[in-house]
Amino acid sequence: MVWTGTWVAERLGVELIGDEELPALLGLALRRNPKRAHLLVSSVLGKHVPQHPSVVYGSGLGLGLRVRELLGAEDAERAVVLGYAETATALGHAVADGLGTAPYLHSTRRPVPGVSTAGGFEESHSHATSHLLLPEDPELLAGKGPLVLVDDEFSTGNTVLNTIRGLHERYPRDRYVVVALVDMRGPADRDRLTGFAAEIGARVDLISLAAGTVGLPDGVLEKGQELVARHETARPPVPAPRSRTGSAPAGAPADVPAGPPAPVRVALDWPADVPDGGRHGFTPGHRARLEAALPAMTSALTEALAPVPDHGSADGPRVLVLGFEELMYAPLRLAGALEDAGLDVRYSTTTRSPVLAVDDPGYAIRTRLVFPAHDDPADGPGERYAYNVAGGGFDAVVAVVDSAADTPELHAPDGLLARLAAHIPRVVLAVVPSYTPRPRPRSHPQAATERMAATEAPERSSMLPEPLRGPAFSSYAPEEVGWLLQDLSDVELEAPTEEREEAIQRGGAHYAESLPVEYQPSARYQELFHSALDTSADRIAHAVGIVTETVLAERSGRPVLVSLARAGTPVGVLMRRWARHRHGLDLPHYAVSIVRGRGIDANALRWLAAHHDPADVVFVDGWTGKGAITRELAAALRESEEFAGFDPEIAVLADPGSCVRTYGTREDFLIPSACLNSTVSGLISRTVLRSDLVGPDDFHGAKFYRELAGADVSVAFLDAVEARFDEVADTVDTDVKDLLAGDRTPTWEGWAAVERISEEYGIHDVNLVKPGVGETTRVLLRRVPWKILAKRGAGADLAHVRLLAEQRGVPVEEVDDLPYTCVGLIHPQYTRGATGADGKAVVSR
Repeated sequence: MVWTGTWVAERLGVELIGDEELPALLGLALRRNPKRAHLLVSSVLGKHVPQHPSVVYGSGLGLGLRVRELLGAEDAERAVVLGYAETATALGHAVADGLGTAPYLHSTRRPVPGVSTAGGFEESHSHATSHLLLPEDPELLAGKGPLVLVDDEFSTGNTVLNTIRGLHERYPRDRYVVVALVDMRGPADRDRLTGFAAEIGARVDLISLAAGTVGLPDGVLEKGQELVARHETARPPVPAPRSRTGSAPAGAPADVPAGPPAPVRVALDWPADVPDGGRHGFTPGHRARLEAALPAMTSALTEALAPVPDHGSADGPRVLVLGFEELMYAPLRLAGALEDAGLDVRYSTTTRSPVLAVDDPGYAIRTRLVFPAHDDPADGPGERYAYNVAGGGFDAVVAVVDSAADTPELHAPDGLLARLAAHIPRVVLAVVPSYTPRPRPRSHPQAATERMAATEAPERSSMLPEPLRGPAFSSYAPEEVGWLLQDLSDVELEAPTEEREEAIQRGGAHYAESLPVEYQPSARYQELFHSALDTSADRIAHAVGIVTETVLAERSGRPVLVSLARAGTPVGVLMRRWARHRHGLDLPHYAVSIVRGRGIDANALRWLAAHHDPADVVFVDGWTGKGAITRELAAALRESEEFAGFDPEIAVLADPGSCVRTYGTREDFLIPSACLNSTVSGLISRTVLRSDLVGPDDFHGAKFYRELAGADVSVAFLDAVEARFDEVADTVDTDVKDLLAGDRTPTWEGWAAVERISEEYGIHDVNLVKPGVGETTRVLLRRVPWKILAKRGAGADLAHVRLLAEQRGVPVEEVDDLPYTCVGLIHPQYTRGATGADGKAVVSR
């Protein structure tokens, strides 16, 4: 028998290495996916390859029995099983059946109005990454018993680690069991899981049918993409019906219907109050009621299939039961009941996953039916697929969908039913009622989660990925901050400073469409940074304490810190550390992008609204200059009713412009995190917003400069400030009381000063006037500076500014009556002709 991975292995050099059972369990195919070229195609999962339902169900059931044996009777009684959408929903359910007494929940990519999330996570290599957890019982995951996580394959472990990390923060427990059909991790990934288990202080076991690795040669992703492109340039013809052995003629077609007969609808007497699957939870009681109802539903299906012609096979007509994306368990159990009744049955389901079809015995995906989505998906319309169905020699197909998917698109001329009817003589449609959870009282008050249900974000939010975290993205520890950004590290975005300035001022580009080349500090400049940190750490710690205590005093519940990337992120991390150090509070912290003139990342707000109460969100920034970002945020939230629940107030470390009410100080002093770029901000770039990189459903982007790790002082900065928390604690307690009792109304004197300077110096554009030590530093590091205005008598706070100005040939002009320590002026009407041969800005005359 030919292994169904031969075709890919011969062309790409991909190897399947491991247990001798692997070739019987897995084939190989190529996918249209920019993250991973190959696809491991399971022969026992029932997703891409039609299989006997007894084999599919038996594989999961047997794994569940092994889990029960591993845990022992007592722990098995307390276990909860969690499966992954879309491929492992039935597998996880079968594992739960094997355990016998375990409730079951699977993740979903379908948001349900009125049902709040109990968590979510990211599947980084998938074509659709975001998973939601929507249990009807909010306490389903809250027990202390083992959590059993079930997926079809365990390749890197990223998905499982993301899941456990997220759930462990909310529902800590001491034991996890990971179950997969195949364990395909390499040594490094195995070690990572071991280290992760030690990190969280829990036991993590793994059970699979077989183990091995996939050997991938260099350049396999690019070669795979080229191979896919070459084979998809010509649309394949429609396959002729397969023989009873399942073989297909060469050049088998894939997706053109030809006069299909109307499908037959069968009325299933689905038991009342039994969910159609595990999307909202499935209990042993539900299982018992389903078992009792299966005989009657089997009889209805058998009757609907009775007219199917018998082609003389001893097994009778060959029947396919075809499930629908996440709806896998119900059709699997129906298929198993038909098989038990003596029919020759195979089982598979439709899928969202785009895979290349090649009609070759050594390739796992022989044919592909393409049809439009028919369940009004949250991520919008798109193609869906049924593999190895056309030309499969089937006499009849039972298409099982839930009522949410029984739409006009399903019955359209190019819909699933028509595609099936073009290749299979008899099509039977069975509709399972979509389960709608009933409102349930919570066993204990969780105000934030309750309010979240009433402010559930639009459906697009559920399709967004989980936050990026270190060390995969940024040099911060994963618990310090979650970045609501997309990783653009592999995109060339840097442009010379002079080119950027000219394009920006001519209106040909927005500053957020490119990145400046990262400034590499000289040894002298680095010395200034460390000196400034040593002398100002107390001052910064005091400001951190003041602003954090102010937030805690004025926000009830547990605030959610949302820093404005990237200047606000070190401050958000320090505020989180203060709350933990002084009060034992573990505040959530995320970083989002806001762009002057473009507003805050709306998708990041949608994600936040879907996971937290917007009223708990506190926006955090490093400092105010003239208050442009403060105004930008307020305008963005004011203009959209969707985000009315968010408070536009920004908490900042320093507010020299008197633009906000919540601040650590209103003095304009040197904050060392303003001295550098990414190397003091977790190695993350400034955020990027460009239409060809950031789509309407994407987060804004940023880069992770891993190559600068040797110069990174991000954690050193945080640790140096945190080390002073105890020293300033008493002073903070006294000062914050005075501050809260005083008048903190913003005067906006900084804005008035900027307008005056803009006119006095003939600039006539407030965007080119950057007030304050932090903004002036940015001008010298990122823009083309014209001159620096320094408050007469300013001392050590301006040492680094004077050094940068000297290095770039920029004059520093001492002035009186300046409300800031300094102001940076960007060269007005800049062109590259305004610089000398060395690229430095000219001195104004």
